[in-house]
Amino acid sequence: MNQFRLKSDFKPTGDQPEAIEALVAGVESGMRMQNLLGVTGSGKTFTMANVIARLNRPTLVLAHNKTLAAQLCSEFREFFPDNAVEYFVSYYDYYQPEAYIPGKDMYIEKDALINDEIDKLRHSATSALFERRDVIIVASVSCIYSLGDPEEYRALVLAVRPGMAMSRDTLIRRLIAISYERNDINFVRDKFRVRGDTVEIFPASSGENAIRVEFFGDEIDRVSEINTLTGELIRQLSYAAIYPATHYAVSDEKREAALVEIEREMEERVAFFRGQDKLLEAQRIEERTKYDLEMLREIGFCSGVENYSRVLAGRPVGSTPYTLLDYFPEDFLLFVDESHVTLPQVRGMSGGDTARKKNLVDFGFRLPSAYDNRPLYFE
Repeated sequence: MNQFRLKSDFKPTGDQPEAIEALVAGVESGMRMQNLLGVTGSGKTFTMANVIARLNRPTLVLAHNKTLAAQLCSEFREFFPDNAVEYFVSYYDYYQPEAYIPGKDMYIEKDALINDEIDKLRHSATSALFERRDVIIVASVSCIYSLGDPEEYRALVLAVRPGMAMSRDTLIRRLIAISYERNDINFVRDKFRVRGDTVEIFPASSGENAIRVEFFGDEIDRVSEINTLTGELIRQLSYAAIYPATHYAVSDEKREAALVEIEREMEERVAFFRGQDKLLEAQRIEERTKYDLEMLREIGFCSGVENYSRVLAGRPVGSTPYTLLDYFPEDFLLFVDESHVTLPQVRGMSGGDTARKKNLVDFGFRLPSAYDNRPLYFE
């Protein structure tokens, strides 16, 4: 479906019809910014829903905290039960960013606890944007933080359909290449299991259903959707798309090119520190980077891989990072809820990130390319 269908027992009343007409006319005439003023309880969310239904464009709703985002998401799901209403917030239950405090000579390693359910919802949001246009994503400030290259993410989607010429082992290799792990015992999200000529895949964006691919020789015989708990067949599929298990997935060719670039940057940085007689910093950055390179070569991942996102994506130095906004088509709508609170928060994110990274780079804990893994500047 590509059409928004607003379902409500209410009709716009009071100032709402006039506000809806003015907002729709403003967007259609090419106005980049408009402001909707209204006291609490005046029906601004309902007004937003009517504007979305009238303009029929993919929409990002930006809120200033997870609780408000969840409330808005719930309301939009009531208004648009037949459309894709997604939730995109930070997936950390606990997050201690990597930092270095020179005055105490104290290095604090990154420590985080990822919420699996929220990670699933983030993947559900990005995959929905590639599959349909009737999408509303309610997001926190997390949407201006670095995410993987959307073109690379799309290119690595694994498509399976009955009658397709593909061997079981080829499918397994391609799943591993997009960061899925084989686990025949604990079948959870981002994993797949193999039973004879059958491969079952638990997609990154799914909560309870998996994809079963059955082979006959070197050909896919049947594709179906199953319940992961009971194994019950839900329906047979003529096509299934398996999205990468991480937004930072890259092709083997890009990864190899990135490893060469990271090594070159490391050698430059080591020479820079030695030229300033900073031998401790030189040794520190060399050891850390070589360890990360080895991890990336062997398993395609390392702790703090996001710090290499600019190099892995092949972007030029100082360029704007890819974020959720890049996953939207060019004509998307952006609503900033509680803008008097949200906009100052968005504006302040990049400053704190740069200050923290400066110490890490200056004292040999990170390469200068880490600066480019940042939230968007407000401008």
